[in-house]
Amino acid sequence: MANATSTNAASDADPERAARHFWDTTPENQALTFRNQDRAWPVRVIRRGDAVRPLPPHARSLADLTFDVGGVRVGLDDYMARRRTAGLLILKHGEIALERYGMDNTPESRWTSMSTAKSITATLVGAALHDGAIGSLDDRCEQYLPRLRGSAYEGVTIRNLLRMCSGIAWREEDDADGNSDSFRLIDAMLSRRPGSVLDLMCKLPRAHPHGYVFNYSTGESYLIGALVTAATGQPLADYCAEKIWGAAGMEADGYWQLDSDGGLELGGIGVSARLRDFGRFGQLMLEEGVAFSGRRMLPSGWRDLAGQPDSAATAFGRLMPGSPVGYGYHWWAVPPLPGSANNGAFSANGAFGQFIVVNPTEQVVIAIQSAWRQEHDSDAEAETVAMIRAAVRALRTESSS
Repeated sequence: MANATSTNAASDADPERAARHFWDTTPENQALTFRNQDRAWPVRVIRRGDAVRPLPPHARSLADLTFDVGGVRVGLDDYMARRRTAGLLILKHGEIALERYGMDNTPESRWTSMSTAKSITATLVGAALHDGAIGSLDDRCEQYLPRLRGSAYEGVTIRNLLRMCSGIAWREEDDADGNSDSFRLIDAMLSRRPGSVLDLMCKLPRAHPHGYVFNYSTGESYLIGALVTAATGQPLADYCAEKIWGAAGMEADGYWQLDSDGGLELGGIGVSARLRDFGRFGQLMLEEGVAFSGRRMLPSGWRDLAGQPDSAATAFGRLMPGSPVGYGYHWWAVPPLPGSANNGAFSANGAFGQFIVVNPTEQVVIAIQSAWRQEHDSDAEAETVAMIRAAVRALRTESSS
């Protein structure tokens, strides 16, 4: 099933060609940088378990998939070349209907997650809740992370952190002067000073009561990761190894970037893993947190709770002007449409074209790794959505025939 265009061994032989961080890449060194974040940053290994979950071929191959974009019929080769796709994996019932690679990636390549890591971090909250390390999602965050006492985050519940409805002022995108809180987050990371990111978060002011306004914040995903670390008494990567990597049957170790040498994991970004292992994570969510060995890792009902909006502030069409999507617990929810094959689906989305799509109704998981030329590209996103819808429909037709 794998279709690797070429090995990346030669192109990655000189790590100096990679950018220092992925915010400062060019189209020429972008893929090299995304493959080698463990060379540029301090990381902690996410250890794989003893057993690997097999991903056998599905009866229906999507190698010949085509789809319409703006009245033009597009094939996979054209799509992957134009959208700089490094990896595309489509699973149906845990079986591979499509697996392709580009940008010099191979099945053994690790690729950084961007913000799809947020969904992994939130899933670890579910695991900690199931284990009893977290008593309730309505507990106040400072009960687990005392550093937040006296900050604007004091009194904010874990649930509202997961919804990104803390009410704390944060600018994810740059303003007209090129400044943002994300830029300040990058500065804190580049300092490599232990505690610098947490210090930044504790200085933020309150803008709204918590629970009433959605405001996307990479910094808050970092707080959630720090909270899980405090609650469980384990580094986030180690807890992830136990509750996700081993449970999902990952085939290889992953890496999680740290805020400093030996520091905390960056809960909002920075997981590097193979394409198939990101697919296995999606499959674990699809199967409601039950490991392929049969052991439950997440609370019953967590998938549907985390994958769909549960408040007015995160409801479909309420997040951003002109956008129909909703937000769960660090997952983007697909709005329901009459007769759509994607109803009930949700996804982890990351900059430059990273996606993990989970469709419980159709039992489909899709993992995509990309190197878009821009952090956000509406045309590339629209074409990717068209491809996903066509793939789900094709597999739906096969399963009903």
